[in-house]
Amino acid sequence: MKLTVVGGGSTYTPELIDGFARLRDTLPVEELVLVDPAAERLELVGGLARRILARQDHPARVVTTADLDAGVADADAVLLQLRVGGQAARNEDETWPLECGCVGQETTGAGGLAKALRTVPVVLDIAERVRRANPAAWIIDFTNPVGIVTRALLKAGHRAVGLCNVAIGFQRRFAGLLGVDPSEVHLDHVGLNHLTWETGVRLGGPEGEDVLPKLLAEHGGPLADTLHLPRTVLDRLGVVPSYYLRYYYAHDEVVRELRTKPSRAAEVAEMERELLRLYADPTLDEKPELLSRRGGAYYSEAAVDLAAGLLGGGGSTYQVVNTYNNGTLPFLPDDAVVEVQAAVGPQGASPLPVRPVDPLYAGLIANVTAYEDLALEAALRGGRERVFRALLAHPLIGQYDYAETLTDLLIAHNREHLAWA
Repeated sequence: MKLTVVGGGSTYTPELIDGFARLRDTLPVEELVLVDPAAERLELVGGLARRILARQDHPARVVTTADLDAGVADADAVLLQLRVGGQAARNEDETWPLECGCVGQETTGAGGLAKALRTVPVVLDIAERVRRANPAAWIIDFTNPVGIVTRALLKAGHRAVGLCNVAIGFQRRFAGLLGVDPSEVHLDHVGLNHLTWETGVRLGGPEGEDVLPKLLAEHGGPLADTLHLPRTVLDRLGVVPSYYLRYYYAHDEVVRELRTKPSRAAEVAEMERELLRLYADPTLDEKPELLSRRGGAYYSEAAVDLAAGLLGGGGSTYQVVNTYNNGTLPFLPDDAVVEVQAAVGPQGASPLPVRPVDPLYAGLIANVTAYEDLALEAALRGGRERVFRALLAHPLIGQYDYAETLTDLLIAHNREHLAWA
């Protein structure tokens, strides 16, 4: 089995390699290709990848290359983990929206739209080259904003599934609180990428006992602290929102915080410099502890399970993924991309039935879906007016003067990445 990671020079990659090594019975990888144009960075990551596999006596061969076409040839699955513009562009996404009093974040609001505009054309070019080289290959997208990028891939007819680590993080957290194996925890996870709620936590499978009320009663305080929300919010909602919902439920508070501290991008850039220094050590043969603070917790396990399911190698029967709605949420178009539990197999991901969604969440889901539709149109066709329409539609913006100013700022900060600008 051959897997290719596009963006293989990412400091995330050793987390992924560690997962491949530990879960070799789930996904028997024989060749792992890391593709990245940044040669020096790629060699550091590739060297550590080989040492991690050797330490765990894994026989897979690691190949590093800047040649995308060669890297994806004959691959069974291609994982996309790109950051167009790097941490420098992310830093801008997280800062210029604050000038209008709007949240600055890499996947939510105006910054998220900027990332989508930079990313969608690049991902579609990569996917087309994958299709030419190997039309049977699956594309697993971990590139943010995952929902918009996955929708672009699916609309273009690619064999693609989107993946985020939020759900598996909750699954592991709930399993620890309940004292059970994570495989026993099934989430009623509903929404869009980075806009989700855990509306049930079931033991044993989709029809198992819902222990969410017990979790909230006994552990609501620590869960709320993790989400940086008041305990009373969780008690009143009766669900556990993803931490991205804080950008909506406490928007102004978040903006005040962001204006008083360095951006997350600046923090991550510093971590990356230190991680690359560590990766250069020829005696390092395991992922360093610092990597756990980089983000993407449990990404490797989720990616292994998804690839194994798609390639027929076992893995989870059910997994939270990003895929076409196809009637799962009846208040959304069929071609919207939702993030829900799905049965994953060689034919792809089939969403499981979802219980009726409370209007409190359905309304926001529908609003953001409309924004994502306009955002994808702007990413595919360009133009200032399309950018403005997407920003005006976003529930965190929604005022024409903010949308006008943010449109100009977005274009000014991203001109080099926008062919039409």
